[in-house]
Formats: sequence, C-alpha cells, structure tokens
Amino acid sequence: MSKTSNKLVIVESPTKAKTIGAFLGKGFTVKSSFGHVRDLPKGKMGVDTEHDFAPSYVIPTKARKTVTELKKLAAKSDEIYFATDEDREGEAISWHLAEVLGEDPEKLKRITFHEITEEAIKHAIENPRKLDLRLVDAQQARRILDRLVGYELSPLLWKKVLRGLSAGRVQSVAVRLIVEREREVLAFKPQEYWTVESLFEKTNAATFPGKLIGKDGKAYDKFAISSKDASDAILKALKGANATVNSVEKKQARRSPNAPFTTSTLQQEANRRLNFSAKQTMMLAQHLYERGFITYMRTDSVNLAEKFLTESRAWLIKELGEKYAATEGSRRFKGKQKNAQEAHEAIRPTDAATKPEALEGKIEPDHLRLYDLIWRRAIASQMSEAVLDQTSVALTTKGNDGVYDFRANGMIVGFDGYYKIYPTDTKETILPDLAPEEVVKFQKLEGVQHFTEPPARFSDASLVKALEEYGIGRPSTYAPTIATIIDRNYVERIENRRLKPTEIAFTVNDLLVKHFPDIVDFNFTAKMEEGFDEIAEGKKEWVPFLRDFWTPFKKNLDEKMVEIVKLNEDKPTDAVCEKCGKPMVEKTGRFGKFLACTGFPECKNTKPVPGSAEDMKTDEKCPTCGADMVVKRGRFGPFISCSRYPDCKTILKIEKKTGVACPECGKGELVERRSIKTRRAFYSCNRYPDCKFAVWSKPTGEKCPTCGALLVMGKDSTVVCSKKDCSFKKDAPVAPLETV
Repeated sequence: MSKTSNKLVIVESPTKAKTIGAFLGKGFTVKSSFGHVRDLPKGKMGVDTEHDFAPSYVIPTKARKTVTELKKLAAKSDEIYFATDEDREGEAISWHLAEVLGEDPEKLKRITFHEITEEAIKHAIENPRKLDLRLVDAQQARRILDRLVGYELSPLLWKKVLRGLSAGRVQSVAVRLIVEREREVLAFKPQEYWTVESLFEKTNAATFPGKLIGKDGKAYDKFAISSKDASDAILKALKGANATVNSVEKKQARRSPNAPFTTSTLQQEANRRLNFSAKQTMMLAQHLYERGFITYMRTDSVNLAEKFLTESRAWLIKELGEKYAATEGSRRFKGKQKNAQEAHEAIRPTDAATKPEALEGKIEPDHLRLYDLIWRRAIASQMSEAVLDQTSVALTTKGNDGVYDFRANGMIVGFDGYYKIYPTDTKETILPDLAPEEVVKFQKLEGVQHFTEPPARFSDASLVKALEEYGIGRPSTYAPTIATIIDRNYVERIENRRLKPTEIAFTVNDLLVKHFPDIVDFNFTAKMEEGFDEIAEGKKEWVPFLRDFWTPFKKNLDEKMVEIVKLNEDKPTDAVCEKCGKPMVEKTGRFGKFLACTGFPECKNTKPVPGSAEDMKTDEKCPTCGADMVVKRGRFGPFISCSRYPDCKTILKIEKKTGVACPECGKGELVERRSIKTRRAFYSCNRYPDCKFAVWSKPTGEKCPTCGALLVMGKDSTVVCSKKDCSFKKDAPVAPLETV
C-alpha cells in the first residue's frame, strides 16, 4: 500500500486558510502564519551598517507559538506550499517562513494566485515555482532603508525638538504635502466676483436657466463683474428688456466607463462615495479577498482576466440586453503607473454573476457596500458608452449701453449605457424647443455674489491620488501611511474628514526640509521607489543601493546633530500659577503650545496659552456665558474653550470620532475617550449621560453574525463580539509590515 502524501499549505490569514482548505480536501493541511514570523527587533536598529547592512531578524513573542506549530507540521509533511500574497510582502513572508522552518529547499514550493477560487487554487498547486529572491531583496531593501531613516532621524527629533517624535521615509513626505497645502490655505485671500444669472420664460410658460457670458461679442473673464455696483449696473441696463435666440446647437457626447479599480482608485472612490477612510477600505477589501469574493486588493494594474471578460459580457447580454455590452467587444485598459509591480490584475469580483443582492445577509453591511462598489465598477467597465444629448443656446439682449450675450445649456441622457450599473452625479437640464430669432422673456434676472475658494485640504482620497501621482509609496503603503501620520499626531481629521497638520507637524517638517531635503523631496522619494522596482526586476543589487543612500545620509546626520540648535526651549511668561504662585513658562508638546508651572513635578498645573494665534473660532456658543467657543491646544491635545477665558473657564472636549453608530440608542456615535485614572482608551456614546453604552475595545462597525451585538478588536489580531456571553471570534485583516 502506497503511503499517503502529506502536504502543508501555509498562508498569512486564518480566514484565507479556511477558504483555501475547503477547496483542497484530503491530503492537505492549510495553516496560517498570522502574517510575518520574523522581523527586525524592536528597541534597536537591528541592521549592521558596517557589514553590508546585514539584518538581525528575530521571531516576535506573539509568533513563537505559531512557529513551533508550523515546524512540527512541516517535519511531518512531504511537500510545503507557501501560498502568501503575490507581491513583495507576500514573497518576503514566504522567504522568512522558509528560513525559520529550515527544510530542504526541494520540499518547499511557492504558489500564487489573484483570486481565492477553487479553480485558481488547484491551478496554483499544479504549477508551483521557486521563491523569487529578487522580490525578497526589494522588500528587504525597503524594510532596512525605512529602519535606517526612522531609527536615525527620530533620535535627532527627540533631542532637537521634542521627545516622542518620529520620522519616516514616506510618512514625512506625506506630512510635507499636508503642511504645504495648509500654508496655501492660510495664505489664501478670497477675491470677490459676481455672475448675472437668469431664468428665461418662453411664451408657453416653459422656463429654463441662462447665464450672462459677455457683452458686444466679447466674452467676460471670471472677474469681469467684480462688485455689487457693477452687477447692479448691468441689471439696471437690462431692466424691461427681452432676449432673442441667436443660435441653437445640438450635439451628442459619449462618456466611456472608467477602468476597474486599482488599490488607489478604490481607496479614492470608497472615500468619496462611501466615506470610508483608506485604512477602513483596505480592511474590508482584505476580508472580501480572503473569503473569496474579490481578487487581490493590492494592485496597480487595470488588467482583467479573459475569463472575467467573457463572463461579464455574457451576464450583460443575458440580464440587460446586447445593447448594454461594449459594442467593440471586451474593453481593455492600459495602466498609467510607470512601474506597476504588485499584482497583475485589477480589483474585481471573482464571479461576474454574483450580484451584491446575492450576498445580503451573508456578509456585514460595510463589506456589502464595498463589494457593491467593486462589482459595479468592474461590470460597468465592460458596458457600452453613455450617450448625452447636449443643447447650447446663444441669446442676446439689448441693454441701454450695449448688447449682452447670454448662454443656456441643456443636457439629457439619450442612452444610459454604463450609467445603468454605475450611476454618476450627472444632472439633466431640459430646455424647451427653441428656434433662432425667437423672443423669450426674463422671468428672473439677478446678480449672484461669489468668492474664490482656498485650495481644499487633503482628504484620504486626494492624498492617495497625490502620493500616486508623485510616485511615492506603492499600493500596500497608502493606507498605512495615512494611519501612521494620524496616530503619531502629525495630522488630525477635522470637519468633512479632511486632514489638517498639527502645530508640531509644521516644526518637524520645516526642520527636515531645511536640514534633510532629500528625505522629504518628492522626486527623491519617488526615485527610491524606482530603485526598489529595479531590485525586484534584477537590474540592481540591494546592498550597493542602500550604501549609496546611507553614506551621504549618515554624514549629514552626524553634522546636523551638532549644528542644529534645540528648538522650542521653554519661554518665560508673565503668567502666575494659580495653584502654587510660581511663574509659568510656555512649553511645546506634541499637541502644541501650553503653559506649565515651573514648580513641576510638585505642581503639575498646565493650561492653554491665552490669546494663542492657534485659537480657531467654532460655531458653538458657551453654555455658561454665551460667548464664542474656540479651539485651543493644551498639553493633552485640542479642546474647546470659552473665548472669555480666564473670566469664563468653561471647556468642552473634542470628540475623537470612530464613525460607528451607537448600537444601544441608535442616535449617537461612538467616540474615543480615556479613563481619568489610568488614561486607558475606551469607546462610548457621545450622547452620555443620556446614553451610557461603552466598550473597552475599539469597535469595527460590524455586527456579530451570531447575536447581532457590536464587534470589537480582540487580542492576537482577532475580531470578537462585545457581548461577554457570545463566543464569536474571527481573525482581523493582516496588516502589511511596510514601515512608513
């Protein structure tokens, strides 16, 4: 009797292991490594810069039990398949596993796939390959370079600016983008301009809107009507006049669907349409991928598999009719990214026929919303164009000082095409039938005041787009970068979830721009990314690449450690501590400037700097005295204070929102708070004391499929039910190790 073959398949995630295990059956054991099993040590560099940047990898404490189990299983297995993600991160995880297991290389096999379906998994098992050490070198080079920057620059910031600060190769560039945009906002001076807008009425009482565009055949520029007086003069000149139709022009415009999603476009569209943060989007997408609903979600490719192209076209013809399928056959897209290198297919559903409605009740609401977006975008990419019927009407009216030119534009959707699946915000404007020489009346004519707007602060979507355009980072780093700069208090979310730099961000950014220009230079950072790509392609060796960076960087760092004078020294003030009578000094903390008693540590009194230029007016009124409330910054961050301080000492906390609705009252939102004694974070309803719901762990926003209670983050990378007597548990998405 022949011996049964034992085959071990190792993946990163328990969910992924469960999905793949269901396809493989007997003879296969599928286990999760729970992400990386080795990493550089915490608390020290872990890189020998004197000996070709040799890394000192360690097995983290939380991974030791997993490694022990995998070693036992590997020893009993005839073949070991590494089924980690198909990108540099996944390749590196497989390499670390191979190093830890110490098995015969002939026994180790690497398999990759873009989707977790039975067909894809079995095809991968039948077509294994060796580990690609070029990809491993590229990921290792990135990891080591980021460690060098972070562990060398951060101590300088501690010594010269403030303890607890950090710097990073990608995070510092992202902060620079946000700081520079904020300075544009602060420097902006609004400029007034006016438009003259009309509502025309045809003889049969049909009305349509129009706009003044020029005079005597000369077009107005944006600021031609610069004041109310100028607008009123035009209204006076046109009083009692009618308008005559000069010409009516009709044409068709065609709108083609967008390409299916890449990582960055998914994050942008999910932020715009669903109000998801980049981090939230990637967490949900990871779950959908691991459960087999979508293809791999870290990609900068817009390619679609031939199988999906065929399936989606067949579905469109069957469900909507042949006119809704792209007339030229399957539509293929060409990516804009110069060095697309992550996965080799766009993000799409694994089955074109699995409509979002089919998953209702099977996956959580937010997962369903994201799946719906991905499914619609992918299907729409293979649909026919939308046809818009556009009409442009030129009108003139004689005033007492010349002939004024108006224009009315109409648009209707002649054929919805891909709009049927992927609706846009296109608005129809219907014009009545008009003919040249026809006279229409002014039902309404008014001047409308406008002011130019400052550049918009970055949102998650616009920051991801900017990072991608500059070539900074890669699909796996966008979301972690944004999360990092928020967690480290360089950036805060304000109204409409926009990103605003904190006071310390300006200080750190200016220091880095002045003394370490390469580190925060957009082109230099993009060039480093190109270097990693060339290592992955085998065009460069990783050790010389790191040496070319390290030698001048280290020399400059040593010089600056001596040259730079400590910033933010304590400043004497006239303020006196009301608790002990000692003088107070102005200090700078991670959250900005504040006053502190010189009697510290005996007296720990702190308070905001009176009249600080950082005070930002809010729409709220003081509940005590009715004065305006302003945003101030103290030792522990921003808060809302009465503008009459110290005469009125009313203060309110600024809520750190989670975006999760309170499951108990359904009216409030769960916000992060800290306990008075231990400063431990907890999450409670912002309608307290009317609603007293609270949990210690961070809520995910999902509901427990077992009992319907709120799901929260648990220990050891899990998601658990907040209800104590419910045993539901699942794994949380495995975050990439990329440092930013």
